[in-house]
Amino acid sequence: MNIMTEWTREERYQRIEDVDTDYFKTLKQQVDQSKFRQQFHIQPETGLLNDPNGLIFYKGKYYVSHQWFPLGAVHGLKYWYNYTSDDLINFKAEGPILNPDTKYDSHGVYSGSAFEYNGHLYYMYTGNHRDNHWQRHASQMIARLKEDGSVEKFPKPVISQQPEGYTSHFRDPKVFKYGEKYYAIIGAQNNDQQGRLLLYNTEDIINWHYLGEINTELDDFGYMWECPDYFNVDNQDVILICPQGIEPKCDQFNNIYQSGYILGKFDIEKLTYEHENFVELDNGFDFYAPQTFLDEKGRRVLIGWMGYRKSNILQIMKDGPIA
Repeated sequence: MNIMTEWTREERYQRIEDVDTDYFKTLKQQVDQSKFRQQFHIQPETGLLNDPNGLIFYKGKYYVSHQWFPLGAVHGLKYWYNYTSDDLINFKAEGPILNPDTKYDSHGVYSGSAFEYNGHLYYMYTGNHRDNHWQRHASQMIARLKEDGSVEKFPKPVISQQPEGYTSHFRDPKVFKYGEKYYAIIGAQNNDQQGRLLLYNTEDIINWHYLGEINTELDDFGYMWECPDYFNVDNQDVILICPQGIEPKCDQFNNIYQSGYILGKFDIEKLTYEHENFVELDNGFDFYAPQTFLDEKGRRVLIGWMGYRKSNILQIMKDGPIA
């Protein structure tokens, strides 16, 4: 599995549990020797890092996870790798926290978010499954963090599939509380190959109800919207989206895929969002999948992913991305 050559499907979907320990040890030693290893930013011990996941301040500690394919700087079978911190400066690597070990997430534990419910920390994430014809099946799943640091997954998805009118590109739930209910905003693609945002809510985190599509003024703005986020700052509603399929325009939209925000007024009952123009969070070429959360002082903190594999940065294939 040379890191500079194309990987086969079988290589990409190997489970780390099935890989020879000596191979993984050698791989880690090779990565450790790189002069580009980070001293401040989070960077995986081996393999590919992508989207930040499960960001939360919970019981005096920060939890930060990210998408992780352990065996190389390519997209393959995704795990969540978790870190904890007391100050968001020094991070302790805790290891994989969500593994692709059920039939619903057999082909990847995809992105999601963390939230607190009845005093416990929960993760909501997208389970990725491929059938015998390699067709994608996406569902939304929940797991609870136990006292010993392990997680217990709900026995079946809380949202089993995308609603009618949308493709299987249905992922990245961001959970937030509004009033007495919990909501999940989920990135989606409609059958016309247009990016969209869908909204669900629940009172018990088990039974989720589909409310519909959030009506924005961005009717034809990319073929898929990933990694959504919603929050309010200074009495302004903010929605973050990562639209895929936006063509570069002068000095705009020069990331491989875009990530940005739209300010406006969200009517959660009518599912309407009156907003300003989409604004990129970063005008470079290598920033993606940001997510936010509140720190211990109630400040809104954003963490993103840089080192996107398809960029042309020297050494990215060799040394891996960072967050």
